[in-house]
Amino acid sequence: MNLTPELLLTAYSQGMFPMAHEGGHIYWYSPDPRAILPLDRLHTSRSLFRLIHSGKYQVRFDTAFTAVVTACAAPGPGRETTWISDEIIEAYTLIHSLGFAHSVEVWSDEELVGGLYGVSLRGLFAGESMFSILPNTSKVALYFLVRHLRTRGFTLLDVQYQTPHLLSLGAVEVSLARYRDLLRQAMAVDAKF
Repeated sequence: MNLTPELLLTAYSQGMFPMAHEGGHIYWYSPDPRAILPLDRLHTSRSLFRLIHSGKYQVRFDTAFTAVVTACAAPGPGRETTWISDEIIEAYTLIHSLGFAHSVEVWSDEELVGGLYGVSLRGLFAGESMFSILPNTSKVALYFLVRHLRTRGFTLLDVQYQTPHLLSLGAVEVSLARYRDLLRQAMAVDAKF
């Protein structure tokens, strides 16, 4: 399957996203329930708030997109395989070059130590994956993403599947029908990342 920009963006506008399985086969998903992170509900612990404002890390947007996706694809403890195939990396790098995929990067001096990436389409930001090399750096990236989305007028942060990590940060599950309502509203918003 050829993950063209048109195919990817049409899928996101309809609530679907791709994941690669063993052998590189691409499957499409639209889970029910769907996890979202309400932009006014991000939970920031005191320790995370102190870390964010400590000046220990620098946060940048879109300066190392492919490096972020590649880091998200790297195997880790308890995750020996990944759904982020070479084809996924190539397709998302292409839509990044077209202005539809973005990265949030956490740097310690000049070392990339955490981050996330996703797709922006009108008022939707679909978070795809995150990584941390140093503790809590993916949470730092998420904090800055949410702040950025709020200032830019985004209305929907899709995080796809609920995890304990995302639950602790304020993510909630909604029915697929509710998600589609929220998505329709987001598609009517003219937000720019």
